[in-house]
Amino acid sequence: MEKLWFPPLQEEDPLITEKIKYSIAFLFSLTLVGLALHFNTLEEIWYGSLKILISPANLVTDYFKLANVGAAFINAALMIIKSLFIIRSTKVALSGPLFAAIFTIAGFSLFGKNLFNSIPIIVGVLLYAKLTRTPFKNYLLSALYGTALGPLVSEVAFNSGFSFSTGIFLGCTAGVIVGLILPPLSRHFASFHKGFSLYNIGFTAGIIGMAFIAFFRAYGIEVDTVYLVSHGYNQPLSIYLYSLFILLFSGGIYLNGGSFSGYSNFLNEDGRGGPDFMERHGLGLTLLNMALLGVLTTTFVLIVRGELNGPVIGGVFTVVGFGAFGKHVKNVFPILLGVLLVGWLTSTELSSTSFLLTALFGTTLAPVSGHYGVIAGILAGSLHMVIVTNISYLHAGMNLYNNGFSGGFTAAIIVPLLEVVFFHKNNRKNKGLIKPIINTEPVEDLEKTKNSPE
Repeated sequence: MEKLWFPPLQEEDPLITEKIKYSIAFLFSLTLVGLALHFNTLEEIWYGSLKILISPANLVTDYFKLANVGAAFINAALMIIKSLFIIRSTKVALSGPLFAAIFTIAGFSLFGKNLFNSIPIIVGVLLYAKLTRTPFKNYLLSALYGTALGPLVSEVAFNSGFSFSTGIFLGCTAGVIVGLILPPLSRHFASFHKGFSLYNIGFTAGIIGMAFIAFFRAYGIEVDTVYLVSHGYNQPLSIYLYSLFILLFSGGIYLNGGSFSGYSNFLNEDGRGGPDFMERHGLGLTLLNMALLGVLTTTFVLIVRGELNGPVIGGVFTVVGFGAFGKHVKNVFPILLGVLLVGWLTSTELSSTSFLLTALFGTTLAPVSGHYGVIAGILAGSLHMVIVTNISYLHAGMNLYNNGFSGGFTAAIIVPLLEVVFFHKNNRKNKGLIKPIINTEPVEDLEKTKNSPE
């Protein structure tokens, strides 16, 4: 492909270092600060930030509506900086999975995560590392993604009828307990969906949230559902998002030597298990991929006339982040199409925030379409759309990664069926046994049984 006009820069140049990756993440947080100051004064941001910290935050609580837009973006910026500090302190490379975590945390900091409700969970994971005498860096992803259960901390602290000090203590205790049990459970539950749902911590967090809510309900404590969303910010926020993605795209092209070289190989990744795209394909192509995903998802929201509020932008940021960790336009699009198809057939309001969250976060199933093809991806998206509406009751909004929870069940249902179809199809084609990802019927044993005397 013909080179673009600017001087090419090859992947081996010293410019592509850990320092550059940190700089990109830090600059992302600075753009959020600038955006916050565009919407609100410092005084408004201060009081809005206090309200975010001391309010319940279960799904769906849009911080744009609860406080104000500026406070929400400042909260996201602070959460990014906190995450970068934690990553830096462990002295690990800023990998694709960690890049995805940063964007995911930024997104969910617009509707559920904050400094107060996230820190106890991270402390719990740190305590688990100390108790097991293993390095904290081994559980870094659990610590960062595990903040999905932040609303549980806020709910216990501020909405359970305790005094302020007692609530704070019990909320923090609940968060530490969550952090303690999260690492071993997340490692175990990864086998449930065989890596076909990228939000593995979301599934684990759903199980933990379900257990806590069952305990609450057993003692007569009911957690009210919340649906607090804002509207009316499409013009300024779409300008910001497209500008951000143009910057990511331009930086990606520049770092990739001024071309799209290698992106066709990038699109051949199925995404199963969350491959580190930065390690496999380099920073340049990864940034390019993230930008394209951002354009795709933002355009999808605007086409169905949705609102760019806190939760929806959180969904966009999450998809963009996972452009470094398993997603690309080829494996994401069929999932969006499947969700859209069922939404249209069931007369769902396609512009609603709940539908858009299902579509955006439903792309956790991107590996299904990447591995089994477009039709399988459409089927997975369709099934996910049906399942997700019945899942949130189980954890009462305590798990922000509700679609990760639902996606785990969807993958567990559809993947074995797809595996059987593809296994027998390939078996007939090759006239021999092909080892499946998931064990199907023991064909050899069945044949022996048929031929054996009774």
